Amino acid sequence: MKLFKNNANTGEYFWEKNKLIDHTFNDVLDLVCEHFPNQYAFRYTELDYTRTYAQFREDVDRFAAALIALGVKKGDNVSIWATNVPQWFITFWATVKIGAVLVTVNTAYKIHEAQYLLKQSDTHTLVMIDGFRDSDYAGIIREIRTQLPLLKNVITVDFELEGIDGSITWDAAMAMGTPSDFAQISERLKVADKHDICNMQYTSGTTGFPKGVMLTHYNVVNNGKVIGDCMDLSTADKLMIQVPMFHCFGMVLAMTACMTHGATMCPIIAFSPAKGLECINAEQITAFHGVPTMFIAMLEHEDFDKTDFSHVRTGIMAGSPCPVKVMEDVLTKMSMSEVCITYGQTEASPAITMSSTTDSVETRVSTVGSPVFGVEVKLVDTETGEELGDNTPGELCARGYNIMKGYYKMPEATAAAIDSDGWLHTGDIAIRQPDGNYKITGRARDMIIRGGENIYPKEIEDFLYKHPKIRDVQVIGVPSKAYGEEIMACVILKDGESATEDEIKDFVTENMAKHKTPSYVGFVESFPMNAAGKILKYKMREDAVEKLGLQADNEIETA
Repeated sequence: MKLFKNNANTGEYFWEKNKLIDHTFNDVLDLVCEHFPNQYAFRYTELDYTRTYAQFREDVDRFAAALIALGVKKGDNVSIWATNVPQWFITFWATVKIGAVLVTVNTAYKIHEAQYLLKQSDTHTLVMIDGFRDSDYAGIIREIRTQLPLLKNVITVDFELEGIDGSITWDAAMAMGTPSDFAQISERLKVADKHDICNMQYTSGTTGFPKGVMLTHYNVVNNGKVIGDCMDLSTADKLMIQVPMFHCFGMVLAMTACMTHGATMCPIIAFSPAKGLECINAEQITAFHGVPTMFIAMLEHEDFDKTDFSHVRTGIMAGSPCPVKVMEDVLTKMSMSEVCITYGQTEASPAITMSSTTDSVETRVSTVGSPVFGVEVKLVDTETGEELGDNTPGELCARGYNIMKGYYKMPEATAAAIDSDGWLHTGDIAIRQPDGNYKITGRARDMIIRGGENIYPKEIEDFLYKHPKIRDVQVIGVPSKAYGEEIMACVILKDGESATEDEIKDFVTENMAKHKTPSYVGFVESFPMNAAGKILKYKMREDAVEKLGLQADNEIETA
C-alpha cells in the first residue's frame, strides 16, 4: 500500500484523500499495525496506559476472546457505560471485531434514562465503571438488574458488583479467553461486512424518548477518514481527546479520525481544563477538539499562560454554535491556525459539513464549512419540500455514505427522518452562501443544544408531568453565553398547589442526567398560543429573554 506524506512532510498516512474506503474497523487496525506497528496508539497522562498500535491490538484480541467466552454472538448489543478510560476503547474495538454492536451510554445518565436505554437496546453485556460525578452506576444497576432479563453479563472496571447475576470483573474477564475463543475471532472476521451495524448511539431526535441510531462500519470508518483528511492528520500528530467517547464527537471525530491516519491519541478521562492544559504541555499535543464551552474554560483557566501551544496546529470546534469571539481567541491565543468547524448529527455519523485547514479565517469563523467528501447537501422549504437556492433559509438535508441505517426497532421514526430518496432531514435551518459554505441559522424543531448535548424538551416535559403538583409544562431553550443554550421549564401548577424552583429542579436532577435539569423554572398561568391552539414556543423564548435579562446572551454572534 502506498504511503503518503502530510503537508508538513513530517508524518505519513495511507489511503488517498477524498476517496471512500471499503474497510471494517478491524481492517483499519490491522493495516495501521502492519505499516506503523511501533507508532503509539495511546498515551495517557493521568494513568499508566501507553500502547503502540500492535500492543493495543493484543489487548483488543484478549477482550474479544473474553466476550466470545461470555456468549456474545454476532449482532448482540454490548453497552459501555464509562468515561474515557482505556477499557472504553478496548471494549469498542473488541466488540466490533467479533461482529457485535457497541452501544454507547451517556456518562451523565441516571436511573430513568439508563433503564430505558439498556432495555430498549436489548443489551446483552454491559461494561461499566462504578459511577461518575453524581451518577451512581453501581447503585442504579443493583436497583434495575431484575428488570433487564436480556442482560446476561455485567463486566465491572476497577470494582466488584457483588450479589448481581452475571457480574464479573474486568481482570477476570480478560483472563477468560481459551484457544477456542481466540480461534472464533478469526471465524467471525471471515463473515464480517462493511455494511454490518457496529455502533448504536442514543439521541433525542424528534420524539420524547432517545432513539438508537444504528451506524455501520462503512458509515463511521469513512466519516472518520474524511474528517482526518480535512484535518491533514498523520503519524506526526498527537490528538488530545477531552470530548466524551460516548458521543460521536469522541468516537468518530477523534478516535476514528486518528485510527484511519495512524495518529496518536492522548485521552483525558473526563474533561478538565487543568488536565487538558497539562496534557498539551506533557505530550506536545498537535490537535484537540472541544465544544465552545471547553475552549472557553481553557482560555480562562489560571494555567493557560503556563501552557505551551507551539506544537498545536489543528482541532475541531463543534457540538453547538461557536461564538465568533471564541473562535478568534482559539486562532490567536492557542496558535490553532488550522482549527476547523464541523456540523452534523449522530444520524449522519456525524459530519455533514466541515471547514478545512486551508479555508480562510473568515470562512472558519462565520460558517460551518461545505459538505464533506461523499456527502450531498440541499436546503428545502419546510412546508413544500421545494429545493432552495443560495441565500435562502431552508431545512438542511443530507444524503450519502454516512447516513444511518435507521433507528433501532423504530421503523416509523426512521421513515420520518429519512425520506424515500435517502435524504436525512436534519431539522436545522441553514443558508448556503454562493461560495458553497453553509451557515446554520436556527432549528425547524425545538431541540435544545446545551454545551454540545442534544436535549429534546419533550423528554423532560414527559418526566415533569409525573410531578404531583404540575398540571402542565413546556420546556424551552433560552440563550446562554457559556453553553449556547440553557433549559427553562415553564410550569402551570395544579389548583391550590405551590412549589419552588429548587423543588422542580431537584425532581429532575434526582432522576435524569444533570445536563437535563432546567437552569430556570418559571411559574405561569397559561402558555401563548395561536388561533389553532398551537403553543408558540418562540414567543415563550422571547418573553423569557426579556424576563430573565438575557438580551446580551441573545445577541452573541455565532457561526
